[in-house]
Amino acid sequence: MMGKRKIRILVAKVGLDGHDRGAKVIMRALQDAGIEAIYTGLRQTPEQVVNAAVQEDVDIIALSCLSGAHRTLFPKVVNQLREKNAQDIVVIGGGIIPTEDIAGMKRAGIQAIFQPETTTTEIVDYIKKDIMGGKG
Repeated sequence: MMGKRKIRILVAKVGLDGHDRGAKVIMRALQDAGIEAIYTGLRQTPEQVVNAAVQEDVDIIALSCLSGAHRTLFPKVVNQLREKNAQDIVVIGGGIIPTEDIAGMKRAGIQAIFQPETTTTEIVDYIKKDIMGGKG
């Protein structure tokens, strides 16, 4: 395939959350949509996530958190990106995130938060249209 490069996304589970079925479902949906998706595995630190994202030259980091630590961990990923001069990488998040936390997450630099009722189609469409502007 010559020409345009596929959208590259790093799917990451941050913190001590040991459940990754949802992240794997999202990964599969992204791959089925023609997006290159890389999964870091469970229990990643913000530093590990950012190092992997920079190394893999991704466009987007998709964070997942079910443990309630999103208010701490998601902003740490954004801060690590700034420290590595990689703030062009878009950060999105999902999991068990209370509606009242979403505004704070966005202020912290998370572009979008997807709650459990969000369909995989909605997530793929958002990535392709709103983040990548139709590229991909």
